[in-house]
This record gives sequence, structure tokens and C-alpha cells, in this order.
Amino acid sequence: SAVWHPFFQHALEPAPLKIARTEGAWLETGDGARLLDAISSWWVVTHGHRHPAIMAAIRAATEALDQVIFAGFTHEPAEQLAAELAGLAGLPHVFFSDSGSTAVEVALKLALGTARNRGERRERLVVMANSYHGDTVGAMSVGARGVFNAPYAPLLFDVATIPFPAAGQEQACLDALEAATRDGQAAALIVEPLVLGAGGMLMYGADLLAELHRLCRASGTLFIADEVMTGWGRTGTLFACAQAGVVPDLLCLSKGLTNGSLPLAATLASAEIFEAHYSQDRARTFWHSSSYSGNPIACAAGLANVRVWRDEPVAARVAALGAMQARQLARLADDARFADLRRTGTIAAITIPGPEQGYLAEIGCDLRAAALSRGVLLRPMGDCLYVLPPYCITEGELARVYDVILEIVPGR
Repeated sequence: SAVWHPFFQHALEPAPLKIARTEGAWLETGDGARLLDAISSWWVVTHGHRHPAIMAAIRAATEALDQVIFAGFTHEPAEQLAAELAGLAGLPHVFFSDSGSTAVEVALKLALGTARNRGERRERLVVMANSYHGDTVGAMSVGARGVFNAPYAPLLFDVATIPFPAAGQEQACLDALEAATRDGQAAALIVEPLVLGAGGMLMYGADLLAELHRLCRASGTLFIADEVMTGWGRTGTLFACAQAGVVPDLLCLSKGLTNGSLPLAATLASAEIFEAHYSQDRARTFWHSSSYSGNPIACAAGLANVRVWRDEPVAARVAALGAMQARQLARLADDARFADLRRTGTIAAITIPGPEQGYLAEIGCDLRAAALSRGVLLRPMGDCLYVLPPYCITEGELARVYDVILEIVPGR
């Protein structure tokens, strides 16, 4: 194959499986083998693969539009989707891009541009340890330094890092944020609300999130919520920030925005940030673009996703999945092979104790292969095994995922 796959070591891995069809919580190979998608195909599929309403919206959009330049032009799918997103998030301005990484890049540039346009010397970005925000240069810079970005260290800019608020260390996190922002030179804090995804599914509480937001407000530091993974119900509410009563200054969305059907991202901004770029001075323009910004077909898919949330009992499905996850996790509670069982909303995670820790722990690759051989798609991050399925998964299907976990983790 000529294909170079992401996060995939071609020298070590077996040939990639070729998927011919998807439906609901399932993937199907060309020879008819079925795989239960327990990770929502890298966290993007919320309602289930090929949701009929979203597929129909995509087909309808292609009858009228393909791609329209978005500088100085607009179209109805983008206008309607932006209005819906603004209403849902309480943020009046929407900048479209095409991936979670670019949504973060847009947010970082808007934060720095706001300070510059206001004549403020705010150039520091504050980040949380163990975070992951994407693989473009800015997104890597505000993520944890480690295996994902070590080869590219010369490209990365310096940031101020506050510790992850692990149990018993919450005050240290807050104290570090206060210290990093007290001199008035911090432009923004960027966080993954409630759950740090690729950093190991690390979880913290809504009260801590609210306090981080309060400290940013007190110091005039912009608050960026990266909800690329946590948004669209994953943590139990439409957006994780809602659990803390927080409306961020900048909100990054992607993944579930289209139910994974097409690439689309959005960065939502406050009126104050828009006003900082609204000027008779053309130099204060927000200088960022993507060839596919506001793609009409992707926007139609996003709009259909919003309507699924409105027209179907998605919130009830999310709550039911959270309860199902809690019941299944309880099956592992007294088993010494599993540690640090944790759950936020529909996201469940487990640490596999052993001599190797971190993303490169070989246990992750071993478990992935063992699960695939049993018809379940799991993709552990080293010693972190997580279950993050689409909301359409049944109790029986989820029980099968945990049956496989009990079978494949060594030590019994």
C-alpha cells in the first residue's frame, strides 16, 4: 500500500485492516468480519456510524453545493450551523476550520491577536500538564512534551505549565495558575475540561474547572476550553464546561460536531474577542484561513448533528450509557489486574499495573491485538485502557467489550 498511516509504526504492526462498511456501533471488513467499535473510531462517532439523518443531509447538500470560498462569501449551511452553535454555547461568533488541531490553532491566534490589538503585552500561554491539544505546531506547543512531539522540539514555543489537579493536589494547580497570571502577561489558559484525553484519560472535577475559570477572570486571562474530545455529550452534558457553570472565552469543537461523518471544526469566540479584531485598521484583521473553511457539505452534516440532538432523546442515551459504563466498571473493581478505575459521563478508563508505564508500554499493543482477534476495537494508550463507545451501543454489546477486557488482560 502507498498509504502512510497515522500513529502507526509500519515496521512493527500487522497490515491495517480494510473496513468496507460501518453501521451503528460496528465496523465490517470486506470478508464480512464484524468489529465492535468501543472507541468511536478515535472518539469522533457519537450517535453511531452512518446516522440516517446525517447521511441524508450530506446527500442533499451535494445536490446544490460543493465548496465555496469563505473569504467574503457565505452560504446557508454555514449560517444556520453557526447560529445553532452560538445559541448552544452562549458565544456569538463562530470561526470554521477542519480539524481539532486547527480549532486550537485558531483559538491560540485569537487570544494572542486580541492582546496585541488591545495594546496589551500579553504573550504567555498557560497550559495544564499531561494535556494534548493536537499535532500542529501551536497545538503541540501547548500540549505535554513527550513521545508525541519530542522529534519536533525545535519548532515548539515556550509555555507556562501548571500541574494536573490530581486528587489532593488541587490547590497546587490553582496556586500555579495564580502565579502564572498575576503579572498580567498571560494571554490565555487552555484546558481540556474534566478529562485529559490522550494524556491518559485523566479526570478532575467541575469545582476545580470553575475555580480555574474564576482565576482567569480575576487576572484578565482568556479561558480557552478545548472540547474537541469532551464536547457533544462525552462527559455527560452537551459541553463539559456546563457542569462547572462556565462559559469560556474561546471554545474549540470538532470530532462529534459532524458525528465523525466529515472533517469540520469550529472555534467559538466571545463578543469581546471579535470586537478586538473589528476595526477600520485592516491590519487588525484575523489573519487565518483554511482552504476548506466552512465547507458547505460538512456544515450540512454539522447542522444535521445539532438537529439529532434536538429531535432525538440523545441526552437520555448519554445518561443511560454512563450508567451502563458504571455497571460494567464495577465488574472489575475487585480484580487486582485493574487499577484506578475512573469514569466521567460516557468515558471509562482503567490503568493496567505493570513494570512499564506510559504511552509506549507494550501492554497496550498486546491488548489491542488480543481484542481485535475477539472482534472488539480497543486502542489502549500504553497502560491506559479506555472504553469510549458511540451512544447507540446496547447493554449487551458493552458487556461484550468488558467480557473481552476480562479475557485479555494478563495476570489471572
